[in-house]
Amino acid sequence: MCTSCLCLCGYRVYYNGDNGVGPLGYTQTLFQGLATSAGHDPIAGPGSSCTASNASGQCVLPWGAGTRSVASIVLLANGVSFAIMTIIFTTIGSAGDYGTFGRWLLFVVTVVCWAAQYACMALTSPSRWKLVMVLYIISFVSYGATLVFYAAAFPRLARNTPHSRKLRDKYENGKISAEEYEKEESLEKNRISNISTMHSDVGYLATCALNLALLLPSATAHSPLVDNYVLVLDNTYWVLLGVWWFIYQLPRPGPPLPKGEHYFTIGWKQIWATVKTYKHLPYTFVYLAAYFLLADGLNTTGTLVTICQNAKFSFSFLTLTYLGLCQAVASTISVLGFWYIQRYWKISTKRMFGVTNVVTISISLWGMIGIWTNKFGFHNVWEFWAYNIVFGLFQAPYYAFSQTMMAELSPPGFDNMFFGLFGLSNRASSMVGPIVVQAIIDKTGNNWQGFPFLFALCSVASLIIWFAVDVEKGRRAAVNWASSQRK
Repeated sequence: MCTSCLCLCGYRVYYNGDNGVGPLGYTQTLFQGLATSAGHDPIAGPGSSCTASNASGQCVLPWGAGTRSVASIVLLANGVSFAIMTIIFTTIGSAGDYGTFGRWLLFVVTVVCWAAQYACMALTSPSRWKLVMVLYIISFVSYGATLVFYAAAFPRLARNTPHSRKLRDKYENGKISAEEYEKEESLEKNRISNISTMHSDVGYLATCALNLALLLPSATAHSPLVDNYVLVLDNTYWVLLGVWWFIYQLPRPGPPLPKGEHYFTIGWKQIWATVKTYKHLPYTFVYLAAYFLLADGLNTTGTLVTICQNAKFSFSFLTLTYLGLCQAVASTISVLGFWYIQRYWKISTKRMFGVTNVVTISISLWGMIGIWTNKFGFHNVWEFWAYNIVFGLFQAPYYAFSQTMMAELSPPGFDNMFFGLFGLSNRASSMVGPIVVQAIIDKTGNNWQGFPFLFALCSVASLIIWFAVDVEKGRRAAVNWASSQRK
């Protein structure tokens, strides 16, 4: 098998293991579950149980001089996580464009995430809810960083596939027009992005299926550490599959670090220099700004729905696994289906992305209905089953198309710089939403009161992307700017 093929396989297999089941799903459930067991019902007073049959449904923990709701603490942990990501991406994100620093960035954050997930074996009692909060933040930050630095390798990888090289040769030899070259190159990027996302979904499905081997026996003979063992199993799956990318990844080093610069200072300088290029790359920056709002809204919506879902199913890893299986099957089918539809009708990335954004808005709208009625709006068991299926059908393609949009609007050769900003928009942006929503929940005592803010955020962002981002013009501007920087 050719070296480049092994590299592409390693890239896909890494994403198969880096599917988020442990760091995003189970770790948050374990955090919220232990915190709820350690808390008390504010209506009944200190010493009461949040899980008692006559509990009010509210749950608080000591926080500073007073108390704070468990949902508020989970959202606050997310806000802190995203703030840390902001520091990471702004400080060393763009440094990955130089030499081989980028590949080592991904390796380090991956190992940190692996270590934090294995450390979750120590989370065995409610009294350790503060420790689980720390490990949750470390896992969340390092996992988010793996997605960003992994995605940063995507544009360079896409430009060097055999098909991309053939297209470039045809264009340079005058055999195809610039318009045809751009369209076919865009489809190639979408192919790699969608297939890679499909591998992640398959990994999600495989991991959930493996978890049943531990969770089903414990349903009859309860094991107090089964949830911890599940996290270890999920993490081991990622380790076994993720290591191959670091073995077979082709060097493809960037230019050497400029004389007098340092890896930990050049990031801030380049961000300032990049921001000053707004006039040359207007569509790239409009997309980044709009995606900042959209990702903030979607990520916080997902966290809020998960908080409601965990409480509804009493933090059951088994039920969460069944929901995950539904989502994984739906995601795998949808990514392949969306890719087939796009390839067959040659639909632009922006149009495909727009379809997924409509559903993104609808999720927060549905949650908002739950403020005024208990009949709908994430109050019933069937709604969470429907949510996981709908989320799988539309949000897996959302991630694939959003990444491809960024790849098309990024100047070639400056991938880590712009994907660092993309990571800032995608991951670090979401320090705003959790902080605002947790404040709303803490004040009202109602989890559903956070949905109107998220609905407005997602709606505004989607409209900006649809009406103010011209991908074709943005792509050409990015290529021209990159060429001017190399002269």
